[in-house]
Amino acid sequence: MKYVVGIGEALFDCLPEGRKLGGAPANFAYHVSQFGLNGCAISGIGDDELGEEIVETFERVRLNHILPKVEQPTGTVKVTLDSKGVPQYDICLGVAWDHIPLTAEMLDVAHQAEAICFGSLAQRSEVSRRTIHAFLDAAPIDALRVFDINLRQQWFTAEVIAESLNRANVLKINDEELDVVATMLLGVPTVPGKLIAEDADKTRAVCRDLIAKYDLRMLILTCGAIGSYVFTADSESYVQTPKVKVADTVGAGDSFTATFVAQILLGKSIRQAHEKAVAVSAFVCTQNGAMPVLPDEQKA
Repeated sequence: MKYVVGIGEALFDCLPEGRKLGGAPANFAYHVSQFGLNGCAISGIGDDELGEEIVETFERVRLNHILPKVEQPTGTVKVTLDSKGVPQYDICLGVAWDHIPLTAEMLDVAHQAEAICFGSLAQRSEVSRRTIHAFLDAAPIDALRVFDINLRQQWFTAEVIAESLNRANVLKINDEELDVVATMLLGVPTVPGKLIAEDADKTRAVCRDLIAKYDLRMLILTCGAIGSYVFTADSESYVQTPKVKVADTVGAGDSFTATFVAQILLGKSIRQAHEKAVAVSAFVCTQNGAMPVLPDEQKA
């Protein structure tokens, strides 16, 4: 059996309208499963009511999961939204997904993984970082290893990003994160939020430099309302972001990543996968929370 895995944080986003299950790797696994693939969410939970709620939710939506219980409480994040529905996060420390233990069950899934999505946030702790690295190292050599970077607050370092890119073959990054990474890893002077807006040629050069330096198959760059790109060493796809009535953008990027990966695994071209990812993430922006049910026309 082949698996498409999201490994890292599973938590509750505490939004203005209430608590909703989230965490980028968990969102990824959930959305992948909506396209008929064998998604699996791997994280840690506390021995508490919130942990039980995560298990119950994953079982209700029939999402495979490995969620060992640890001493720390299940993670929560306070999410506030600006006037455009863009989230800001206050991420609690010392929570269960900071202490994900490596288990035999995880390694069994790793050996059967055809794609793995991981980020930087769950690697803020040494315990979870070691588990994520061991999982990636145990996967088949031809598996997609997607580093959906997700820089949050101060919870990242140049070392973690570089180590992750050395284990990845696909990088998913947004425009603000690209400014940080370009300066941190390539020594390219940038102004936060300005690279893609002010110098498209420089942006392309930075993306291709990252592909070459870390031997990536693809680099996916999302730029909010401007649009998104998929770069390979010798090709480029651009799709404009459609205008929709935004409820919030929580989880939209995760749905983009999941949809793109699912379409590639289902045999679609990069362009086809890119267009479908844009359409699905736009739909997710019209819904509250990170894990809405996709209508049939979005899954077709």
